[in-house]
Amino acid sequence: MSFTRTRHRLSCLAAAALLSTLAMPASHAASLLDGFGGVAGFGELAMLANDDESSSLLNLPFSLNFFGNVFNSFYVNNNGNITFNSPLPDYTPNPFPVSDQPMIAPWWADVDTRGAAASLGGNAVYVASPNANTVVVTWHNVGYYSSHTDKLNNFQLVLRNRADTGAGNFDFDFRYQQLQWTTGDVSDNIAAQAGYDDGTGRNYYTLPASRTEGVLNLVSQSNVSADTPGLWTFAVRNGDTPGLSPSNPLMPVVVDGSFRFNFNVQLNQRVWIDPVVATGYDYVLDAGSPSFATLTIRDAIGDGSYDLWLWNGTQFVDSGTDLHAGEEYTFAAGTTRFSLRGIETDAALNPDDPTAFVVGLTFSSAGTVGLTQTPLTVAVPEPSTYALMLGGLGLVAGIARRRRQTA
Repeated sequence: MSFTRTRHRLSCLAAAALLSTLAMPASHAASLLDGFGGVAGFGELAMLANDDESSSLLNLPFSLNFFGNVFNSFYVNNNGNITFNSPLPDYTPNPFPVSDQPMIAPWWADVDTRGAAASLGGNAVYVASPNANTVVVTWHNVGYYSSHTDKLNNFQLVLRNRADTGAGNFDFDFRYQQLQWTTGDVSDNIAAQAGYDDGTGRNYYTLPASRTEGVLNLVSQSNVSADTPGLWTFAVRNGDTPGLSPSNPLMPVVVDGSFRFNFNVQLNQRVWIDPVVATGYDYVLDAGSPSFATLTIRDAIGDGSYDLWLWNGTQFVDSGTDLHAGEEYTFAAGTTRFSLRGIETDAALNPDDPTAFVVGLTFSSAGTVGLTQTPLTVAVPEPSTYALMLGGLGLVAGIARRRRQTA
């Protein structure tokens, strides 16, 4: 299957070839998918060299259910994003949410492809449909306004059909191979923004450090694994992005070998997060975040009973309350930190398993949440299999290993 763009036809690639490309290991950043034909191997030009322009309306080879709206076509915008309702010429990234403009943005900033190409096919935006289940948009060694090419960014957006899990379901990846610039000459020093937005003002997500110089670190971070820097992936199921259902929780973002949660919430909206754990873990909110309102544990691990510890101002103390999977616990006055403990070591939870433990949280108000989660790990006596596993992971008895997570 192909999709059309102004009398052009996108080149096709066998699924096996694409899968071999996807399996390529990353070293210091994510490698870009290629082999799609065209002068640079990324398919056809989405548009000619320009500043602030967009492609014509492109037909998708599969339907996307994005927050309840089904889309069969999209626009590629020169400024590092795709939109669904109309082209987007804006070069300075407005902070999400952006009204009436559903969009997916790997790098929304002032891209300018009018400067001299750094290499064959460089400083250009390409689009390809290598098979009926994949769309790849590549911003290949692109410069910034006004016609600068002294610094170049190289990144991709990959859309993948997951109708095998339900009609309209899809995944999308951001792949960052090189990030050297954050803003153009007339953007008031507002740096690039990365993430997605449903266009209603309600559902959106911004990658860490967006609209600051720190956004350059996306090339060395990941929400997949510490071993895949520059790769960020998101699953959209039944129209919802990660965090809105227990079967599709927010996944951790790896930052300097640890994890951190940063996400947006609405009042009474439950967000499901998926931290890695051992025998327990602490949750602590950043200053200014909405308070925790309720807590729900999805799965019964071990005996299915958990000890709730609360903060007394100086330390965590046992509240005497036992929590069980599926029950909602309400923090009567709200709280900015709590601890869950009592997970049995014989449950053998693997700290590197991203599906090990899922909890749902609601908050006292809408706002942006910054959350640090610290797993509590402990080794058990030899020669237990679990002790051997912990030893291999370098865990030490009685020492909590801090993990900060984002989703």
